Amino acid sequence: MGGGASASINSQHVIQQSLSGTTATMKLLVLCALVSAAAAWPNFSMAADSSGGASDTQKQHDVNSILWKVYEEIRDPHLKQHSQTFDPLSGHYDDDGVSAKRLMKELNDQRLLEQNHWFSLFNTRQRQEALMLYDVLEHSTDWETFAGNAAFFRARMNEGEFVYAIYAAVIHSPLTQHVVLPPLYEVTPHLFTNSEVIQEAYKAKMTQTAAKIRSHFTGSKSNPEQRVAYFGEDIGMNTHHVTWHLEFPFWWDDSHESHHISRKGESFFWVHHQLTVRFDAERLSNYLDPVDELHWDDMIHEGFAPHTMYKYGGYFPSRPDNVHFEDVDGVARVRDMLILESRIRDAIAHGYFTGRDGSVISIRDAHGIDILGDVIESSTYSPNPEYYGSLHNTAHIMLGRQGDPHGKFALPPGVLEHFETATRDPAFFRLHKYMDNIFREHKDSLTPYTKEELEFPGISVDSITISNRLETHFEDFEYSLINAVDDTTEIEDVPIKAIVSRLTHNDFKVDVGITNNNDHEVMATVRVFAWPKYDNNHVEFPFNEGRWNAIELAKFWTKLGRGSNTITRDSTHTGVTVPDVPSFQTLIDMTDEALGSGSALHLEDYESGLGLPNRFLLPKGKTEGMDFHVVVFVSDGAKDAAVDGLHESTTFNHYGCHDGTYPDNQPHGYPLDRRVDDERIITGVSNFKAVDVKVYHVEEN
Repeated sequence: MGGGASASINSQHVIQQSLSGTTATMKLLVLCALVSAAAAWPNFSMAADSSGGASDTQKQHDVNSILWKVYEEIRDPHLKQHSQTFDPLSGHYDDDGVSAKRLMKELNDQRLLEQNHWFSLFNTRQRQEALMLYDVLEHSTDWETFAGNAAFFRARMNEGEFVYAIYAAVIHSPLTQHVVLPPLYEVTPHLFTNSEVIQEAYKAKMTQTAAKIRSHFTGSKSNPEQRVAYFGEDIGMNTHHVTWHLEFPFWWDDSHESHHISRKGESFFWVHHQLTVRFDAERLSNYLDPVDELHWDDMIHEGFAPHTMYKYGGYFPSRPDNVHFEDVDGVARVRDMLILESRIRDAIAHGYFTGRDGSVISIRDAHGIDILGDVIESSTYSPNPEYYGSLHNTAHIMLGRQGDPHGKFALPPGVLEHFETATRDPAFFRLHKYMDNIFREHKDSLTPYTKEELEFPGISVDSITISNRLETHFEDFEYSLINAVDDTTEIEDVPIKAIVSRLTHNDFKVDVGITNNNDHEVMATVRVFAWPKYDNNHVEFPFNEGRWNAIELAKFWTKLGRGSNTITRDSTHTGVTVPDVPSFQTLIDMTDEALGSGSALHLEDYESGLGLPNRFLLPKGKTEGMDFHVVVFVSDGAKDAAVDGLHESTTFNHYGCHDGTYPDNQPHGYPLDRRVDDERIITGVSNFKAVDVKVYHVEEN
């Protein structure tokens, strides 16, 4: 029985610098610990650390256990007992238990969404319920309270709301800084896996037959968009997208949190800009033109059949080809979207937004992109959401509902109403190209950088050398579907896995030769970008167009000694990408072993899940080779640093630190973020250098 239908709960009972390896990464995680990635499930009693709380290994175990088979009964005896006896009102909180009292009242009044029902963060009431649990966990001041609440509410709340709250809380709570979240595609596989594969998984479970089930990309060869389905449907890329929105949630409210997330609006722009330009590079790799932007008053040319289903709630809705936008009942009219767009574009043209109080908020500076991002998303940081609306979030719902805009068939939310599934629909990239062009309007309104602003006195980039031939290929990847199927304790699990084909590339190194002509050591920030050299008609992109389509390949800090320096960078340590999180079962086994032996659990490399997969650094390229323009820009690291000690970590996650601070004073994409009217200004400085390379795709035999 779900939480909404349960009986009232009695709360009393209830310098040749080679940066491969993990040393730099571990230093980074101490400095900039961004939590998010993997977990596990054994059965051990509570272990304690020297401070009297649970050890990091015990916390890992509890998070593993609470997310294992989330649609079934809790298997861990200790947490199962907690689910039956823990009293949320008796826990320890830093808000005097206000959040726990609020959620308990909703539960006892039977107002919560029932279990075995779909959940969407874009559904206002469902989001509020998930955030009620998040608040309870976030305000818990000790592990017994955190784990007790997790167990108690797992047994009573909707599973989707519960999983979202747990992931958000583990990412943001100071109690869980060293806990690694399990790969979401193994916790809620339905959101990442084709329905045909799920059905085969059920068959394997019913017959108790171990199975490895091949998953194919949606669509057919008659649909050109199928050529790039490997990008939008890649589970690593899907995980990156949902993880970013967990780390930088639009609902984040400073008044209820421990810190402000600096430059959140700018990061919203940058992460989606990078997805858009990477998608365009994949399209060019497959002889397709860059994606066209979406228009509210034009038809949606590409239909979409998701081939995915909810665990509970039926199949994700489809959308036919060539449909015009319709008003969505209870959400917005098409006319409303045009009005919001017009107000935002008007603000860009005037160079300022108008605040709730009538104040003038200028955006004609480097900080303007941050305000614009807050407005477009819109997040709680928006200065006037009543007037400028929520263009991005509302657009996701509008586009997702076009299969049933008036609710005639009572269909569940579309793929665009879930961050886990949104990129499966090619229209996602059309939607974000539309928003990206709005961001570009603002960026192009700013004055280009001058030569004096770009120069790094005494520094010259002499050479760029890539150690290996840049090759991509497809590889098979397996992940578990154990948590996709219904289960019972009376029948043992059998291995059931999905096999997906995914893009990857060979590892490579980049050597950058840099001369420091100063008479002292200097700190430098090295920024590496690349963009396709030619469009689909083999016409070379002008520099100003190329730089807007630049893919960020690396950004890192380094010290430059006097004279010649050779900086060697490995493709797996760029600050832009992250390694694959170990499988849920592997994390279970690692935690099991650490608890059993009393040894340390080393998951440092996976504590930050924020970034594209390491294997996604390069676009696919072509069999005959695809030309890319690679640029390296070296800037003054001392001026760039927004936090101390970055040189000690030698790298940083380019989305920010755990306390909400963004470590780089320069804008995302610097120095390519502003228009370039005369490329000689940027290409003429000694701390900038470019080279052309080819990316080859090796076909399967």
